[in-house]
Amino acid sequence: MSGPSSRRNRSLARQGTELAMAVPPVVAHRVARMALAGPSPSQRDRREFGRMVAEKQWAFFQSWAAMGLQAFTAQQALAASMARLWWTPWTAATGPALARQWQDAAAGVLGKGLAPVHRAAVANARRLARTPLA
Repeated sequence: MSGPSSRRNRSLARQGTELAMAVPPVVAHRVARMALAGPSPSQRDRREFGRMVAEKQWAFFQSWAAMGLQAFTAQQALAASMARLWWTPWTAATGPALARQWQDAAAGVLGKGLAPVHRAAVANARRLARTPLA
């Protein structure tokens, strides 16, 4: 299998793997920082904790917005394909193409949703790897 579908699937697999590798060190760093801060965190700790919340909110907002727009676009394309299949049933060869289109639509929505979260998590992993805990 080659072409846009396999490239998109490889890209999703790569992003998922990078996300799975980036998240544990970020969580470990932040939990350790919270534990070291104790009941009265420093200004630097409070800034990091606030950033943690704001980044997640923004990444998930971007993710949901991108997924919604991609889903809307995919629904329009799928509806057009299904209407074409309904009005021209003698072209049954489009059935497998329609199944591929459904698969590509799902992968497209997933890819659009994963991108902002991936971007934020990988950037945090890089930034926090350079930042000392204390």
